[in-house]
Amino acid sequence: MKVQVLASVMHENPEELVKRMHLQSDAVVINQCDVEGYQEISCVGGKVEFYSCTERGVGRSRNAAIAKATGDICLFSDSDIVYEDGYAEKIVREFEQNPKADMILFHIEVDEERRTYHITDRKRVRWYNCGRYGAVSFALRREVLQSSGVTFSLLFGGGAKYSNGEDSLFLKELMDKGYRVYTAPVTIGREVANGSSWFAGYNEKFFVDRGVLYRFLYGVFASLLSLRFLIAHKDKMCNQVALMQAYRWMKRGIKEGKDLQTKGITE
Repeated sequence: MKVQVLASVMHENPEELVKRMHLQSDAVVINQCDVEGYQEISCVGGKVEFYSCTERGVGRSRNAAIAKATGDICLFSDSDIVYEDGYAEKIVREFEQNPKADMILFHIEVDEERRTYHITDRKRVRWYNCGRYGAVSFALRREVLQSSGVTFSLLFGGGAKYSNGEDSLFLKELMDKGYRVYTAPVTIGREVANGSSWFAGYNEKFFVDRGVLYRFLYGVFASLLSLRFLIAHKDKMCNQVALMQAYRWMKRGIKEGKDLQTKGITE
């Protein structure tokens, strides 16, 4: 089995990116910038197909990478990920040891203040805890990726109307279609924080957008799980905004999400 990284980046130089990310496998890179072009670069362990395009949006770029994928195992990535030596071999080993897995979530080291998950054991992911994992932890079989018809939402994520959550929706849709997702306590890289294209603090937009996402993720359970989310993270998220105010904003987002679904606007 061969691993292929599918990376969404912006305004990057091909050679510098390959070196900085420490790529050691095949890769498809979609570079959102101001020109159209293609370049192929050799790296240790494979080749990097570098596509430059003028379209914007993380969902669009990830979907473009999916369409161009040819590897046996596809690993989603961003420009702020630095991989460890042997990451491809670690990924292949996990899939070989778990042939039932359609998708495996791997551990990426992240600074404490940005961490949303920490994988400590091997277990199956369920609908009620799929909202914590970022796309850079996702590795899945290409045959599943391309035959499932699952793509990244254009409503959520960088460059979209709602701040983030495209990764959680992608994961949930795969599971809704019956595909099996597992975690693996195997570190394959680290995030080098360089600022966020969408996060501007725990403000009104953050909580409203999160409410919309929770409606799409959890349906009728969105309000209950929103309250659980706020209580669990109140020390970090409710220092400047009262918990009940944050909850009211999330409830407003839940209603907005319900209205979108009623109108059939889901992507």
